[in-house]
Amino acid sequence: MKRILLIYPPSPVMNREDRCQQPTKELLVIPPLPPSDLMYLAAVAESAGFEAKIRDYSTGGDFEKDLREFNPDYLVINIAVPTLESDLKAAGTAKKICPNIVTIAKGAAFLTLSDKIFDIQKELDVGILGEAEETLKEILEGKPLDSVQGLYFRDGLAVKFNGKRPFIEDLDSIPFPARHLVDNTLYRRPDNNRVQAVVKVSRGCPFHCFFCLATPVSGVKVRRRSVENIIAEIRECVEKYNIKNFLFWSDIFNLDREWTLDLCRKIIDSGLKITWSANTRADTADCEMAELMYKSGCRLVSIGVESGSQEMLDKMGKKITLDQIRKTVKVFKSAKIRIYNYFVIGLPHESEQTAQETIKFAVELNSDFISFYTAMPLPGTRFYDYALENGLLDSETSFENAYFYPAVNTHYLTKERVFELHKSAVRRYYLRPKYILMMLAKIRSFAEAKNYFTAGAKLAVK
Repeated sequence: MKRILLIYPPSPVMNREDRCQQPTKELLVIPPLPPSDLMYLAAVAESAGFEAKIRDYSTGGDFEKDLREFNPDYLVINIAVPTLESDLKAAGTAKKICPNIVTIAKGAAFLTLSDKIFDIQKELDVGILGEAEETLKEILEGKPLDSVQGLYFRDGLAVKFNGKRPFIEDLDSIPFPARHLVDNTLYRRPDNNRVQAVVKVSRGCPFHCFFCLATPVSGVKVRRRSVENIIAEIRECVEKYNIKNFLFWSDIFNLDREWTLDLCRKIIDSGLKITWSANTRADTADCEMAELMYKSGCRLVSIGVESGSQEMLDKMGKKITLDQIRKTVKVFKSAKIRIYNYFVIGLPHESEQTAQETIKFAVELNSDFISFYTAMPLPGTRFYDYALENGLLDSETSFENAYFYPAVNTHYLTKERVFELHKSAVRRYYLRPKYILMMLAKIRSFAEAKNYFTAGAKLAVK
């Protein structure tokens, strides 16, 4: 039996989902997420007759020892822009220990940085652009590399590209993630410390916001799994792994109202006693939907608010209004669903005034949790193209501290000022007496109290 090792390389810990690529060291409210992309690929490999192992070396482990003992025929590396050079070292290490190994990298970096990637790492054999499940399957089945779509590969001294692969239309055709290959107990909710699984329910986003990789990575068309397929995966998690808490991962969860209502009803009808969270736009929820979501187990929604300035929302292409955001927050609060709002500070047209408007709006909404990110022009986004065209990128630009320390100045603010505004926003929000009293009133267990105290201590020393 041939073997395949799928890894998060020995680099800093981060959320390696292609649309996010967030180093987690400095971020306050980020739950640890399982390597879902590798779990899907491992399931594909097992269905092709391979023995698969998944390792996240950013959290520990001995990569070289595993290479010697497992002796894989293939290595799949998740690479991310903030840790690109460090990630790619894994291919060189693998070739030294297993000279005949086929080294494969995957990640959103291939959208724009393919030449750089193969130039940095001469021991990298293959790069996968786009959704990797069908591409990897064809590689493992022995299909000639020059006939596999979505593939960069070395041919002598040259690197060739076979063109983009169409997005997978039938997401039900993808096998469930290989959860038996990871320690599921490592991935827990940040509030009550209970084990949590990620269930990916759809791919694609039609909005293509200025700063976001969701559309470039997953396409403009929203492709949803069938409700029955999702319920089957939830049931497997409950019955096989005793997991009852879920994050429904998607680029946009509730765009299709009827699909959302059907999923909620089917969860209720299934008799599965679970809790779950999901993301939502600020213009797609209503009272009936929110109440049914709560009844089916939804206890938290995350909303990409992004800004409290209508001018900034318009410039980033959010296609929402401040009043729509207010209404949606009110709807979910009325349904007793907790809210996690996301904001971004430091896009090109950010000024002192627009940043202050955002901080003020965040306080007005008074949600349970917030994250203030600094804007990051990740390659592949419209923001990256704009930054190149307008001279915002230079030789000192670094993505190493993505979403925490700014990579570029705005037209009106320096990186240093954006960073100060970012830190001020977090403190001004979380250290309000009104907020502290609100959250104390909602604590329902010792585990929650402990986690909130830990987060508060972390905030106090920032």
